Amino acid sequence: MMLDVEEHLSLDERSAVDFVGGLRARWAHEFYPRLAADARGGGDDVTTLAGATSALRRSPLYSWFAHLERQQQKMLWRAAGDAVLRLRKELSSGLDVPGSPELDPRLSLPDWYTDVDIHLQPGSFFAADASAFIYELGARVVMLRDNDGYKFHRLFAETALPDLPGAARVVDIGCGFGKSTRPLAAKYPDAEIVGIDLSAPNLRLAHAQAVSAGLSLRYRQAFGSATGLEYGSADLVTGTMVLHEMPDAEIAATLAEAARLLRPGGSVRFLEFWPTGDPVRDATVYEHAERNNEPYFRDLFGIDTARVCAEAGLTGARWTPFDEREHGLLSGDRPERREWFFPWAVLCAEKPETTV
Repeated sequence: MMLDVEEHLSLDERSAVDFVGGLRARWAHEFYPRLAADARGGGDDVTTLAGATSALRRSPLYSWFAHLERQQQKMLWRAAGDAVLRLRKELSSGLDVPGSPELDPRLSLPDWYTDVDIHLQPGSFFAADASAFIYELGARVVMLRDNDGYKFHRLFAETALPDLPGAARVVDIGCGFGKSTRPLAAKYPDAEIVGIDLSAPNLRLAHAQAVSAGLSLRYRQAFGSATGLEYGSADLVTGTMVLHEMPDAEIAATLAEAARLLRPGGSVRFLEFWPTGDPVRDATVYEHAERNNEPYFRDLFGIDTARVCAEAGLTGARWTPFDEREHGLLSGDRPERREWFFPWAVLCAEKPETTV
């Protein structure tokens, strides 16, 4: 049984983690609604993204909102890092399990991946085994504890993925430490589940957690754009929160690889972020990306995904809103919300059946 960092936090570490969670909740539920109201009521044109951005920046609340957003993220990683480093020997021993992920010692990580401390996590999550544990703990806190047990990923699997009773293989691109891959095993118990990621530490942690949970999952170190898996071998290619962490050329190449992997009639489903159409809200999402060291949001938001999917041989590409609280994939518009939230949406597409 693997050690759960959160169950072994000291009093000071627990206090730090709880403080960050409380600060983030107040920022999202109190600061954002006041800032948005101030921007809309200031007499500026907020019908465009540029106009909304200018109105937000003129608000006296803006500097506080921006400062708290960045500082709470730094505090999060400090709290998670302190706890993981104190427990690193016990955690490292938990990685000593039967089998191993398929790691590629010759794989050269790209500059677009290594040159950014993604999410502001110092050193990112690819340099050392400890970084994967830090990322895993931080991922629980950043979603205001609403994703404990990785509820979002279970909702995605349960509401957004097609029923495939005869599925032979499902591929999860950007699987990280396995939070998105494990729910796939419950959805498709008879299929081979393959998780793809660039980070060796994440894959080692994903494999150890799968073994601890009694799951037989396959993890492979590779680019999402070059998985090394066989042509036409997958019934479903999926991913969660990975496309917005790639430059536009890599996004297009990853969608092309997804199409290559799919058998005729197979499906693509990526849980991602997509603009809501509310310029004030969307302006804060763009700036969140910049303050959180996620520079490729604009690449994803600027790409013509329908065209890219069509060029890859996929049809019916569309973005469908997703509500992470309880409903998952939505059949209509997003419900009205006052607080700041990630604009979740699912990119759906299919590979046509072979025509005679």
